[in-house]
This record gives sequence, structure tokens and C-alpha cells, in this order.
Amino acid sequence: MHFKNYNIAIVGVSSDEKKYGHKIFTDLKANGYKVFGVNPKLKELNGEKIYQKLSEIPIKIDMVITVVPPNISEKIVDECIELGIKNIWFQPGSESKTAIEKAQKNGIKTTTACFMVHNKIW
Repeated sequence: MHFKNYNIAIVGVSSDEKKYGHKIFTDLKANGYKVFGVNPKLKELNGEKIYQKLSEIPIKIDMVITVVPPNISEKIVDECIELGIKNIWFQPGSESKTAIEKAQKNGIKTTTACFMVHNKIW
């Protein structure tokens, strides 16, 4: 997969093993992806630092995967615009028409599908 070379931020990482924010983060890590977790309420997960917001990640992020409610995704789009991130993958249920339109208007490529299924990880 060409995404293995990407620095991927997962917004909505969760410490709850039943939630997709947890499963996506841990399964991508286990499959050799370079992932960085983002959740303002979490400091770490499985020994990995979890960032409060995208701008705290110390390296350039190539893609963001959102696993958050649509109203939060809209705020994440704003952060992506500010940081020059050009690729957002909205997990099903995290997208909104507003978020998608704003991202596309600002030159950000958007995908609304399950990253894990699309890339044959699950």
C-alpha cells in the first residue's frame, strides 16, 4: 500500500478497545503504518504519545483519518487547512457536507469510506 509511506494522524483515538478510534490506531500500528494519535482527552495509548491537536505533532502529516462526530470533523478541516494537510479520510459517520465542501474548496482531497476495509487491513 502506498499509504505505508505516509505520516497519518488519526483524530479520535480512544482508549476504549471496542471503539473504532482504538482499533484503527492499534491495527494500523500493528501493520507497519506510521500513525500519530490525536485526542485532547488522552495523553497516551499503549505507551504511544497521543497529541492534543494536529499542530502538536512534530513532523509533517500527509493524511488525517477522522473517527469523530461530524461537528468535530469540521474543526479538523480548519486545522488541516492551517497546517497545509492535503488529504483527509473521513471514516463513515464522521463526515459532514460542510466538512467535505470546505476541505475540497481548499484543495484537500477527501475520501469517505472505511480506510481499513478499503486498504484490505480488515
